[in-house]
Amino acid sequence: MKTNNVITKIWRYLRHYKGSLFLSFFMVFLSVAMTVIEPFMLGLAITELSSNLIEMARGVEGAGINYDYIFWVLVLYTLRGLVNQFTTFGSNYFITIAVQNMVRDLRNDIIHKINLIPVSYYDRNQFGNILGRITSDVESVSNALQQSLLQIVNAILSIVFVSAMMLWLNWKLAIIILISMPVSYLVARYVVKLSQPHFKAQADALGRLNGFVQESFTGFNVIKLYSREQQSSKDFQKITEDLQTVGFKASFLSGMMMPLVSVVSHITYLLVVLVGGALTIAGRLTLGNLQAFTQYVNQVSQPIQLISQLSGPLQSASAAINRIYEVLDQEEEPNQVSASFDKEVAGHVTFENVSFQYVENKPLIRDFNVEVKPGEMVAIVGPTGAGKTTMINLLMRFYDVTKGAIKVDGIDIRDLSRKELRSQFGMVLQDAWLFEGSIKENLRFGKLDATDDEIVEAAKAANVDHFIRTLPGGYDMKMNQESSNISLGQKQLLTIARALLSDPKILILDEATSSVDTRLEQLIQKAMSRLMEGRTSFVIAHRLSTIQEADKILVMDNGQIIEQGNHETLLEQKGFYYDLYQSQFNNN
Repeated sequence: MKTNNVITKIWRYLRHYKGSLFLSFFMVFLSVAMTVIEPFMLGLAITELSSNLIEMARGVEGAGINYDYIFWVLVLYTLRGLVNQFTTFGSNYFITIAVQNMVRDLRNDIIHKINLIPVSYYDRNQFGNILGRITSDVESVSNALQQSLLQIVNAILSIVFVSAMMLWLNWKLAIIILISMPVSYLVARYVVKLSQPHFKAQADALGRLNGFVQESFTGFNVIKLYSREQQSSKDFQKITEDLQTVGFKASFLSGMMMPLVSVVSHITYLLVVLVGGALTIAGRLTLGNLQAFTQYVNQVSQPIQLISQLSGPLQSASAAINRIYEVLDQEEEPNQVSASFDKEVAGHVTFENVSFQYVENKPLIRDFNVEVKPGEMVAIVGPTGAGKTTMINLLMRFYDVTKGAIKVDGIDIRDLSRKELRSQFGMVLQDAWLFEGSIKENLRFGKLDATDDEIVEAAKAANVDHFIRTLPGGYDMKMNQESSNISLGQKQLLTIARALLSDPKILILDEATSSVDTRLEQLIQKAMSRLMEGRTSFVIAHRLSTIQEADKILVMDNGQIIEQGNHETLLEQKGFYYDLYQSQFNNN
């Protein structure tokens, strides 16, 4: 359910820990009460002591200092201080429990949501920007709640309790302070209204900064290769200048709140001293209560100033939670399941009048039709942008077709759950991806219950077992974060072994040999010839040497099949495929 209210968004997570939250608030309540009665208790001692001294100065018979009264006031004052310290500690303890659990749930929900968001969302948004919502934005919310929530509650309760005490002591003098409070509030609210858009712009700029840094580190070698260090630095400086500009506006405007509120507080303090002093001289206000009122001015002004100080972090947190909910409110991939594979999948795949467009009114694939029989190896070739990878994305349901249908064993894949559909596929991408961990853990990623023997057999089938055993630690060698401790071609071999271990019914190779040298390519081709038997296989390749044994070759251009057949028949046609083949093998 979407909501625009920041408090409602936060409460959706904090409510699960309302026991700890309300216990923390109760202790804040006691702590504030102990703080508010402090001036009053000191006032009792001061009033009693001043009265005793005046009587002694006047020579009243039997006059003296009432030590018993002052002693018990001081005892109560000490007990008040102990209770205040205990409740302050307890309130921080319980709010920490609530906030940290809430932040954990928030992060878990973001990750869960990210796994359900359509792939198109990642095509539209910078990776670093998305990463910033999981890291810096969540941390901003956590810090605001952990450090600011109790202070806000404390400030509000202080204002309420102090107002009640002042009205009880002298309502006429209290009116002066009470009038100043809405004035301070209106000043603070006006400043917040001016600064909030800049805090939103600051959060967005920080997201762009994270995205740029992530991309720069990922492509660091390319930047060095093309000597783009200086331009990259200029681009970074431009982003940081934008961040500095909006950050300055946000911080400056929110920083103006405290001095403006302080002006109101100082004027109030001066009026209280003048009016209170006159009332004391007239005998209508005790000296102790005048002292209490002067302290209450600070106890009222300090919470208002505190709220003004916290406006910056609170506005940053407000912008952050809105950015987080931009992810949480994203529509998930539709997953209406009305069918399932009742028997073992054979791998019969058909594209029936398929049309697709990434952008409305800009069709990429139109009326696409092809039938792939079980066990066939289908190669897809064509120029960049022809629709080769898009065809695979549609088959894997990373995107859904605009019109027509794709069927596996006669079942429309839109009627299947994505999990069940994708469990039938093994996929090796052009960009080899391995995570930080051992080689054995990386190979087992596609089949978590695989035994060590199965892992070794898959590695042997992919002709990578010998290479693994030459590494320090063998199958237990740890990959670093970027997998840079092995070559790109070796990474590709490992991803192929990982796909083979999952024993898929349908195999997809998207430029799987593009990063492998000729010798390794020959080893892979031999392994693939054996392992593709009985599996439906889709191979996307620019190297025509890797697909000459394909049962069917689809030549695509502008989202259409312009030629199809096996290697020999396509060469005989002397069309697009023939020209492509000649350009690769007969350059002379």
